Amino acid sequence: MKLWGRWSFVGLLLILVSCSSEKEVNTPPDTRVLKILALGDSYTKGESVCSTCNFPTQLRDSINVRRGNGLSEVQIIAQTGWTTPQLKNAINQTNPPNTFDLVTLLIGVNNQYQNMPFSFYANDFPELVQKAIEKAGGDRNKVVVLSIPDYAFTPFGNGNTSISAALQTYNQFASDYCASQQISFVYITDITQLGLQQPALVAQDGLHPSTLAYTRFVERLLPVVLPKLGLQP
Repeated sequence: MKLWGRWSFVGLLLILVSCSSEKEVNTPPDTRVLKILALGDSYTKGESVCSTCNFPTQLRDSINVRRGNGLSEVQIIAQTGWTTPQLKNAINQTNPPNTFDLVTLLIGVNNQYQNMPFSFYANDFPELVQKAIEKAGGDRNKVVVLSIPDYAFTPFGNGNTSISAALQTYNQFASDYCASQQISFVYITDITQLGLQQPALVAQDGLHPSTLAYTRFVERLLPVVLPKLGLQP
C-alpha cells in the first residue's frame, strides 16, 4: 500500500505538470481590430474586378484567416486614373485618422500614362510616403510600397517596350527612396510582366490585373506584412 501510494503521488504530480504545461502553451485569442489603409489608383481600387477581389481586400481576408478569422478592416483611397497630385488631394480631403496598423501605397502609372513630367512623381512620391507614415501613427515599419505593374504586358500595351522602360524609371526611383527611408518595398511588376504569356493574369478589360494577379500580389505581400502585425508568416 505504501508503494502504491508513492506511485499515485508521483502520477498526480505528472498530471499537474502536464496540465500546467498545457496552460502555458495556450495563448489568448487575438481580438485586435487591425486597420489597413490602401492608397493608390486603379491598381489598388481593383478596376474591372469584383469589389472583394482587389489586393487590399484579399490581403485583409488572408490576414483574418491567419488570425483565426479575427477582425480586420480596410479603407481604400484610390480611383482609376489618379495621378500623384490627385492622390495627395484625396488623402487631404478624406483626412483618415493616424491610427492605421498597416498602410500600403501603389501610385505612379497614370503620371507615366498621361506623359506628365517625371518631376511631378519625384516631388510627390516622397510626400506620399511621408503621408503614409503619418497615417500609420508615425511608424514607418507599418508602411509598405508596391512597385507599379507593367501594362505593356497586356493586350492594351501590346508589348510596347517604351512603356516598360518608362515604368522601370518610376519603380527604380521608388525603390531607391524606400531603401533610403527604411520603408518596405515589395516588387510585383514581374508578376504582371507574365500577362501576355498567361492571359489569366489580365482582367477582362485587357489592361488591368485580374483577381488571380492580385492574389499573387498578396502572396508577395504576406511574408512582409504579417511580421509587422505581430503575426507569423
